[in-house]
Amino acid sequence: MTNPTSFPLVTSRFFIAGPDGQIEVATTTPNTPSKKQVMIVCHPHPLYLGSMDNKVVTTLMRVFNEMDFYTVRFNFRGVGKSEGTFADGIGETDDLLAVLDWVKRTLPDHELWLAGFSFGAYIAYRAATITSYKDKIKQLICVAPPASYPEFKNLPEPTMPWLVVQGEEDEVIDAELVFAWITGFAAAPQLIRMPQTSHFFHGKLVELKERLKKAFS
Repeated sequence: MTNPTSFPLVTSRFFIAGPDGQIEVATTTPNTPSKKQVMIVCHPHPLYLGSMDNKVVTTLMRVFNEMDFYTVRFNFRGVGKSEGTFADGIGETDDLLAVLDWVKRTLPDHELWLAGFSFGAYIAYRAATITSYKDKIKQLICVAPPASYPEFKNLPEPTMPWLVVQGEEDEVIDAELVFAWITGFAAAPQLIRMPQTSHFFHGKLVELKERLKKAFS
């Protein structure tokens, strides 16, 4: 299935047109679609085996699907069956914007929520703050955001509600740097600190689900 004009039912994998070739997309429809909300989740770094099938990404998808959201995952360019090559975050942001455009066409009356894990958190933040979508995205969620990225310093603050999830024993991203980073904003995000939690949330995915559900209950 390529470029569907309506949101596929149940769980589907297909392709949409992207700025550098086709983008591989996976969608899930809630069992009881009582809410007009859709969550788009961005995966971790393409050069370090990140993909939309990453277990943190799929956990985020399940959390919001169980909360009656439509959910969308996709592979950045060069990952899985998505065409193109890695483009330093700029091209990956363009991939996300193509997905956002497709979602808005297929679910025009639904709220857009945006989440990302690790590198995906940076892409989600970037798209949410530097594009015309910043006034359309209702909630931003950054899981283990790479706060050491110097590019973050050149981006404006989010204008939508914002949640950060950070493991305290992250071996990839300096957790203390993340905690210090978010205090520098005029409107600091809501923070979920997870003790004894590594970057990939080993043994903590159930707790991650529970704490996210509680945050939005």
